[in-house]
Amino acid sequence: MQQIPMTVRGANLLREELEFLKNVRRPEIIKAIAEAREHGDLKENAEYHAAREQQGFCEGRIQEIEGKLANAQVIDVTKMTNNGRVIFGATVVLVNAETEEEVTYQIVGDDEADIKQGLISVNSPIARGLIGKEVDDNVNIVTPGGTVEFDIIDVEYR
Repeated sequence: MQQIPMTVRGANLLREELEFLKNVRRPEIIKAIAEAREHGDLKENAEYHAAREQQGFCEGRIQEIEGKLANAQVIDVTKMTNNGRVIFGATVVLVNAETEEEVTYQIVGDDEADIKQGLISVNSPIARGLIGKEVDDNVNIVTPGGTVEFDIIDVEYR
């Protein structure tokens, strides 16, 4: 299976979710199933079927997280020498060449991406256009609204 790039923060968040699902959520669901069983006839027992469905979702998510962590390539950019090049995990400060609006993005794994927090997936068009570029480079990024030109004014490994 292919390695999944992940920041240290992203790997920690997945481990925390896994811990919660195994030690809090799973026992809650098992308890709910046991209580629903006590109500008798399982064929028409909505609580039982709902709890079993939740159990399926929970176990599926546990397996998904364990798989991702097993195949994770955790990249800690803080331990790398910053040569001004945009790489996975880097935080990039851009200026829109037309509007002069400044934006900051960190390039992260798919699971960590949250555009509202400035976290963009390594597989997004913006990140793909930035990877390998350097400070002071001009970059043309194809967006749904058309091509936008950005100037890279800073690259941080934090």
